[in-house]
Amino acid sequence: MEKQPIIALDFAQLEEVETFLQHFDEPLYVKVGMELYLQNGPVVIETIKKRNHRIFLDLKLHDIPTTVRKAMRGLAALEIDMINVHAAGGKKMMEEALAGLTEGAKAGRRPKLIAVTQLTSTSQDMLRNEQKSSLSMEESVLHYASLAHQAGLDGVVCSPLEARAIRELAGDSFMRVTPGIRPQASQLHDQVRVATPKAAMERGSSAIVVGRAITESADPASAYNKIQQEWEGVCFEKANS
Repeated sequence: MEKQPIIALDFAQLEEVETFLQHFDEPLYVKVGMELYLQNGPVVIETIKKRNHRIFLDLKLHDIPTTVRKAMRGLAALEIDMINVHAAGGKKMMEEALAGLTEGAKAGRRPKLIAVTQLTSTSQDMLRNEQKSSLSMEESVLHYASLAHQAGLDGVVCSPLEARAIRELAGDSFMRVTPGIRPQASQLHDQVRVATPKAAMERGSSAIVVGRAITESADPASAYNKIQQEWEGVCFEKANS
């Protein structure tokens, strides 16, 4: 169980990240996505690490197995804490990603590797009409989660709506990292499968990712503390139940 909410740094420029992080004194767990990483490169990782923050590098690698293995070997040198691939790349690709990450990491310091199942912006209608899948959303997510588990990954990215079923499938140690977390009465933006921190815990999430509810707040530290207290509170309740 990851007791610290992961903050999605939804920024394009390094200067914006530095300004945002000035709101916090304590070490955070942050997510660096494609926009931020591709526009700034490894320097953004170095800058965040100097402040003693943990990093989830969210690149969703999806390519042929050999390419992904080589890419992961290089990315491991960044000494991040977690990284992901897209499960749609297949079991072999995920196995090669894990191999590359292990090869490139310092002894005993391999980042956790998780796989995206279905994006939280994907609806059942999109699954049926655009991906041409006859599966339900939960069936599709569980299929990808099963492949990731078979490939030896540490967990998956999923919506809170499928987290419990994944825990039943792969066990509690298999991470269920769930974006789409919103406080009560907050906007959905472009995500359709969302939940509050408390609801995410009740549904089986083991880690949560929160973005604009914190990064777009007039008081980011207070917004983070409110979400952290709610998440840590249910973590404590679960540990003592």
